[in-house]
Amino acid sequence: MIRTIDGLRTRLAEVRDEDRPGGAARVALVSTLGALHDGHVDLIRAARERADVVVVSTFVNPLRFRTADETAANPRTPDADADLLDELGIDVVFAPAAADFLPAGTATTRVSAGDLGLRYEGRVRPFYFDGVLTVEAKLFHLIRPDLAVYGERDLQRAFLVRRMIRDLDFGIETVLVPTVRAEDGLPVSSRVGLLDEADRRAATKLTGALDAAASNADRGVDACIAAAQSSLMGESRITLEYLSVVDPETFLPVDDGHRGRAIALIAATVGGHRFIDNAEISLS
Repeated sequence: MIRTIDGLRTRLAEVRDEDRPGGAARVALVSTLGALHDGHVDLIRAARERADVVVVSTFVNPLRFRTADETAANPRTPDADADLLDELGIDVVFAPAAADFLPAGTATTRVSAGDLGLRYEGRVRPFYFDGVLTVEAKLFHLIRPDLAVYGERDLQRAFLVRRMIRDLDFGIETVLVPTVRAEDGLPVSSRVGLLDEADRRAATKLTGALDAAASNADRGVDACIAAAQSSLMGESRITLEYLSVVDPETFLPVDDGHRGRAIALIAATVGGHRFIDNAEISLS
């Protein structure tokens, strides 16, 4: 469990210098906020399949949150995380303090996500993706991974990171791992466990809305969105934040003439907790 930048550099130099039959070690990065769950385990296993050395960061990035109170409220399970990562045989765990990793605080130099960073999740949290990309770029600079692994649940984040990699010539391969779902269809996340029984039943209607969108995709994008919205009507426990259908190549909303592959995005608050999800659909 490495907590300083100098310690990280020293450890990475050690693992890169180890004798390997195939030559230089291939390094994978899985960046997380900690509070690890089954979804993270799938990311880590995907990284292990593709690399010699796996680096997992468990940094609660304050630039992703509005206030210090929101940052402090993010779930933290450091002991359980350490046990899990040890069991998975992770080579390097990077868990720095915010004061060490971002010594300039909110005044630190930022990477801008541009206009797309102000859509969907960025419309709700306009600071969010600049914070995500800033910390991800710093991790890329320090770790110099060959590949980075992301979950499909955070698809907008993955899209923006891929674009940053391309635009800034990081030369890093990205791997997308399918969303891990519970038996009731909800994406596995640290927030799901915080819901009471009634809120959890309500939250499953978000997955139902995506299913409705997919079932009506052959009728065009307007019918697709209308069906998803209709499936949520009357559910007072859900506050819908956005429901959009986007082009996977641009992440911009599709127009009426779009045919073929598209992504339905949804975000809502249930029981005081935010949830995001998405599903691939085929418009015809």
